Amino acid sequence: MASTLSGCANYRRDSVSEEVSDQSLGGLEQEKARRLAAIDTLRQSGTNPYPYRYDRSHTLGEIREAHGALDAGTETEESVNIAGRIMLKRDQGKLIFATLQDRSGEIQLFVSKAVVGDDAFDAINDLDLGDWVGAAGTVMTTRKGELSIKVSSLVLLSKAVRPLPDKWHGLTDTDTRYRQRYADLIGNEESRRMFAVRHAVIASFRRTLHERGFIEVETPVLHMEAGGAHARPFLTHHNALDMQLYLRIALELHLKRLIVGGMERVYEIGRVFRNEGISTRHNPEFTMMELYQAFADYTDIMDLTEVLFVNAAKDATGSSVVRIDDVEVDLAKPWRRVRMVDLVTEATGVTVHPSQSRDELVALAEKHGVKVEKHHGPGKIIEEMFEHLCESSLREPTFVTGHPVEISPLAREDRNDPHLTERFELFVGGRELANAYSELNDPVIQRARFEDEQRQKEAGNAEAGTVDEDFLRALEFGMPPTGGLGIGMDRLVMLIGGAASIRDVILFPTLRPEVFS
Repeated sequence: MASTLSGCANYRRDSVSEEVSDQSLGGLEQEKARRLAAIDTLRQSGTNPYPYRYDRSHTLGEIREAHGALDAGTETEESVNIAGRIMLKRDQGKLIFATLQDRSGEIQLFVSKAVVGDDAFDAINDLDLGDWVGAAGTVMTTRKGELSIKVSSLVLLSKAVRPLPDKWHGLTDTDTRYRQRYADLIGNEESRRMFAVRHAVIASFRRTLHERGFIEVETPVLHMEAGGAHARPFLTHHNALDMQLYLRIALELHLKRLIVGGMERVYEIGRVFRNEGISTRHNPEFTMMELYQAFADYTDIMDLTEVLFVNAAKDATGSSVVRIDDVEVDLAKPWRRVRMVDLVTEATGVTVHPSQSRDELVALAEKHGVKVEKHHGPGKIIEEMFEHLCESSLREPTFVTGHPVEISPLAREDRNDPHLTERFELFVGGRELANAYSELNDPVIQRARFEDEQRQKEAGNAEAGTVDEDFLRALEFGMPPTGGLGIGMDRLVMLIGGAASIRDVILFPTLRPEVFS
């Protein structure tokens, strides 16, 4: 296998750096041209620089786990076949030391000219940073105690035409990091850690829900009606049926149809789409987890939410403690529960309630600099005051409950107050992470709520819903008492992973189009 690299020897570099740190257009194009020439030489010598497969015996993480405690200067007889990308390489005359990286970690390659021979040694020396290689050898440690693979043979698996980002600084421009996530992941350990956290959080949710008898399902992305949330939808068109469709803004209404069908405990983790602004907290497409549990109400869902968050933090980081504003907060401690109207009352010094006159609430809102639209009713005005005056101060986990009926068309009325609903939103670090209800299951009241939503939409509220006749028909078959929950998975990963922007936890966030010259 070592001889497969010998065709590269004509392109050994004397004056060309291992890495093009000045990636000006001219320097980059020269480096690409040099590497493309090396590829041509390999092909002319009968070597395929992009072979079809490679048989790997171990990941680098597995080798570290099995041999991490080897004493310095130890050579074993364990033969391994490994594969990865060359991240660093240095020539010390008759020895080459290279750092190989795969998904599970890094390990050093120890290449001796006496072992691999002159031609193979020169060919290995000609490899570039970024090249993928497969290496066969034995496990050892150097005299300095560095776990290494003593290479007996090495094969090129994929030639990198473009040089890696600067190995010390990585991609320093954040827009480039998000746009070229592939390059970001190669050189940025923190980025790799963040997406490992994301994977662990989602896997934890699945385990926790499976243990509690929930069934994972998939529901349509294309909807006839944009319902289940207050949000502006994306529109599309189905040519064969010649009809307008919406990309889903929530998972709710189809999942509740399944509760009607008797599935009792269901959940879905999937993408939803909202045609709204982009910020450190918002991306037009994001991941939601929604679940519905028959015979439960919103208090049961509060308890389940705490369990989901604590388990996810422990599974992803080994601890239930997260950092909020550089303060350690233990998610395992009971979370505060407080009504929205009480928070607004605290902030304004004036008691508020949706039963008050609209004029009274408008005056209070304007006094505190909160803008009110013509179509806002008393409940919506209270929500606007909450968002402007209270939301950002909710740093530690807080269940905000008792939302006005006007802004909660799918939630049941509070059993003790007909102006409020049995609903909560969870806020952590000033961000909404979850939304939940005791679900409305009376088809007559639900129709009236939908019709009110339709009137609001016609009055200019682009985020209001419409009348979903099929969902109403489903409710007419009977839906048992049900508790429902929606969690923004991206924001949860931000919390557990310690990310400052939602773009740090989405592999390919939405960006303005790139202009290619």
